[in-house]
Amino acid sequence: MGAVVADDGPSGVKAPDGGWGWAVLFGCFIITGFSYAFPKAVSVFFKELIREFGIGYSDTAWISSILLAMLYGTGPLCSVCVNRFGCRPVMLVGGLFASMGMVIASFCTSIVQIYLTAGVITGLGLALNFQPSLIMLNRYFDKRRPLANGLSAAGSPVFLCALSPLGQILQHEYGWRGGFLILGGMLLNCCVCGALMRPLEPPKKSEATKEPSEKKVKKKLLDFSVFKDGGFVIYTLAASIMVLGLFVPPVFVVSYAKDLGYQDTKAAFLLTILGFIDIFARPICGMVAGLKWVRPRCVYLFSFAMIFNGFTDLMGSMSVDYGGLVVFCIFFGISYGMVGALQFEVLMAIVGTQKFSSAIGLVLLAEAMAVLIGPPSAGKLLDATGRYMFVFIIAGIEVTTSALVLAFGNFFCIKKKSGEPHTKEEAAEREELNKCEDKTPEDAKVDSIEVEQFLKDEPEKNGEVVTNPETCV
Repeated sequence: MGAVVADDGPSGVKAPDGGWGWAVLFGCFIITGFSYAFPKAVSVFFKELIREFGIGYSDTAWISSILLAMLYGTGPLCSVCVNRFGCRPVMLVGGLFASMGMVIASFCTSIVQIYLTAGVITGLGLALNFQPSLIMLNRYFDKRRPLANGLSAAGSPVFLCALSPLGQILQHEYGWRGGFLILGGMLLNCCVCGALMRPLEPPKKSEATKEPSEKKVKKKLLDFSVFKDGGFVIYTLAASIMVLGLFVPPVFVVSYAKDLGYQDTKAAFLLTILGFIDIFARPICGMVAGLKWVRPRCVYLFSFAMIFNGFTDLMGSMSVDYGGLVVFCIFFGISYGMVGALQFEVLMAIVGTQKFSSAIGLVLLAEAMAVLIGPPSAGKLLDATGRYMFVFIIAGIEVTTSALVLAFGNFFCIKKKSGEPHTKEEAAEREELNKCEDKTPEDAKVDSIEVEQFLKDEPEKNGEVVTNPETCV
C-alpha cells in the first residue's frame, strides 16, 4: 500500500507522462472544478428560490445535497459504464446530462422538479464526467502523476472562487431562471473536455500473438476483487471516516463568524481566504509527493495531511474573534489542499491502473454515505448545544481518527511478501530471467553464440562475472 503500483494500463501502453496528456490534464482540471464547485455555487440562488416557492432554507439546501450524493453515490454505475463503453463516450453523455438538467430546471414550477433536474440529472452528468477524467489522468501520467493530480485538484478552489461571484452577477441581472439557463450552457464545456480524452493506442501485435491475447482478456464491468487487497480496504475505511468531518468546517465557518457579530461580507471573505490558499496548496503538494524519496511513502504524507487538517479543526474550535478565524482558514486551506491533492493519488498507488476504474467507484459509494451523514449530524449537534466549538472538535476528531487508521493500518497490516520484487527494475529483471529459463535449446544456442562473440569483442572484461537479463549469463 505504501509503494507505487507500476503498470502499463489496460491497453499495455506505457503512460506518456506528457504530450497529449497535458490536454487531458486541462480537461480534468475543468471537470474537477465543475464537479466540486458547482454544488456550492448553486447556493447563491437559494434566496430567490425561497422567495418564489415559499419554502425554507433547509428545503433549498437539498439541491446541493442531492448534487453531492449523485456525484459520490453513482460511483459504481460510472465504473460499469466506463468499463463497458470507455471514458470518452461516457463523458460526452455526462456533459449533455449536466447541461440538460440545469436548462430544464430553469423552466421548473416547483422545488421537487428542481430536485429532479438540477439535483439528480445534473448531478449524474457531473458524476459521469468526474470519474472517467480521473481514470484518463491515471492512464496518461505515471512518473509525473502526483503533480498531475495536484494540478487537476486545483480546479476545485479556482472554480469556486470564480463561480460564486458569477452566480451572484447572473442572479442580479437575469434572475434564478436566467442564471440556471446560462450555467446549463456553460456545463456543455464538459462535452469539450470529454472530447479531449483520447484513448491510448495499444501496440501493434503480430497475428500469432493477437488471437491468444484476445481470448484471454475478458474485462469485468465492476471488479470486486479489489476488496481482496488489504490496502484498498484500509483506504476505503479511512476515507469514509475522513469525509464525516472534512467538509464540516467550510460549511459552518461563515455562520461561526456571523454569530461572533461580524458583517455578512466580512464573514464570507473567510471562504475566499480559504479558497485562495487552497489554489496554491494543491499543486505544491503534488510536486512534493512526486519527489523520489517521498513518492513511495505518499500514504504517510496523506496521513500527515489528515492529521494536520484535524489538528487545525481542534485549534479552530478555540477561535473567539475574526483574527483567529482568519488564521484557522489559512491553515485549513493548506491542509485541505494537501488532502485534495493526495486522496486519489494514494488510491491510484494502491490499486494500479487496471483496477482503478472499479476501485474509485466503490470508494466514492462508501464516501457518499458519510457525506450525507456528516454535515447534517453536525447541524443537529449545533442545534442541541448552540456552540460551534463542539462542531469543530468532533470534525477534528473524525479526521484525525481516519489518519491514524490509514497510517497504522498500512504500517502494521500491509506487509510485502519476501518473494515479491520491491522495485520496477527487480520485477523486470525477474520477468526477463524467467523468459530465459523457458527458452528452447535452439534459443539457448543462439544466446551462447552471442555471449562468445561479446567476450571476443571486449576481452578486457573477460575477468568480470556478468549477470544481467540481456545476456542471460
